[in-house]
Amino acid sequence: MGRRRTRDLNLPPRMHRKGETFYYVTSTVPRQWIKLGKDLNQARLRWAELEGEAANPDDKTFAIIARRYEREVIPTKAIRTQRDNQAELAKLVAVFGSVSIDSIRPQDVRTYLDLRGQQAKTRANREKALLSHVFNKAREWGYTDAPNPCAGVKGHKETGRDRYVEDDEFAAVRAKGHYTLQDAMDLALLTGQRPADVLKLTRADIRDGSLHVKQNKTGKKLAIEIVGELAAVIERITSRPAKVKGAWLVQDENGQPLTYWMLRNRFDEARKAAGATFQFRDIRAKAATDTGDLGHAQKLLGHTKRDMTEHYTRARKGERVKPLR
Repeated sequence: MGRRRTRDLNLPPRMHRKGETFYYVTSTVPRQWIKLGKDLNQARLRWAELEGEAANPDDKTFAIIARRYEREVIPTKAIRTQRDNQAELAKLVAVFGSVSIDSIRPQDVRTYLDLRGQQAKTRANREKALLSHVFNKAREWGYTDAPNPCAGVKGHKETGRDRYVEDDEFAAVRAKGHYTLQDAMDLALLTGQRPADVLKLTRADIRDGSLHVKQNKTGKKLAIEIVGELAAVIERITSRPAKVKGAWLVQDENGQPLTYWMLRNRFDEARKAAGATFQFRDIRAKAATDTGDLGHAQKLLGHTKRDMTEHYTRARKGERVKPLR
């Protein structure tokens, strides 16, 4: 059995990263390192090709279909979605893995939702959504012609987050954090971008007086003017002495980028030390709310609809109204 990963936990089995390049490592002796390239999406597609193997056409268990879904579908999604789907698929395989795809019934989905919901209602809903998509792909691939068992099965009621991060809370956590966390928090606040989009920012994204962002989730492109506090933060980051200056804005002294799990661990440690309770993702909502201008907030967040931004900001701090007199 191979050693347990201590980094790059979002990578599929037998894919490894050396520097900026991804490799497929065979299980043969001696092991072979097959270069997959530097682009993670392309590397995942190549990984899927190398992982492909003929399956028994009579084997229609959920585990077999889930493995094909992992090879062919998940690599086409955004990086954050890939990571989420990997975790969700593992939960589903643990329950439905040995079951024939034709045998999964609506009542089974309902039972899964109820039991899983005792621990995490939102995650249960996401896993049900993935189950539905896997089943639809199974229909496309010819494994079954049965109706989708998820249809008509109502998920748990969800309530959107309404946590507003006060200035003193933000400052307290920031003060307890490693400088890489401080860089990430400052960039997240001033640009209003999601954690994954902050972590992927590079020096090459600084051009024409703007910080260029292509959002992972929506593909929306933004050019955020480098002025004011943002200009000062970027100057601080790019002029900081380091052993190696890598390509990323949020990087350690060796020029290596801060990964999602490193960000999460460092944020959790700083938050605990500061006695705060907000999540890193709440910084995006704070940025939108603190603009005080819905039009500005909508553009900064990359929302396509104004009412989305309006709900997003009012839910955090409440709608400002005048008193009776």
